[in-house]
Amino acid sequence: MKILVAVAFILILASLGSALFFLMKDKGKSNRTVRALAMRVGFSVALFILILIAWRLGYIQPTGIR
Repeated sequence: MKILVAVAFILILASLGSALFFLMKDKGKSNRTVRALAMRVGFSVALFILILIAWRLGYIQPTGIR
């Protein structure tokens, strides 16, 4: 489970980095920045759903505030 979450975070950061690259390179004249940011949002939502499913199936347990 830790590996899946780490991969999801890497994908989110890579998408954010590519959006920054496209924004700087294209100067906002193409849709590549918007697509990269939309992918970042999609990866974030997928990570959230993955965490909820893992919690529901018992793969992860909440530990609370210590």
